[in-house]
Amino acid sequence: MEKVLISVPDQLAMRMRAAIPARQRSKTITHLIEKEVEKREKTLYECAMAVEKDAALNREMKDWDITLEDGLDNESW
Repeated sequence: MEKVLISVPDQLAMRMRAAIPARQRSKTITHLIEKEVEKREKTLYECAMAVEKDAALNREMKDWDITLEDGLDNESW
């Protein structure tokens, strides 16, 4: 388990302490963060899927395939 320091507005911190028992705060915050991360990951996934289905972009990307064998033997960058 990793501890994370976050900052919240004073009013929100007071409301949290009043509404959420001390031993349930970390669990509640973890749950809320998990839901937000899942939502953002889903959005990114949907964007990636839309890009993969974009026929014009896929045609343009194929034009760049010739650079895969551009004669560089040592890519030590």
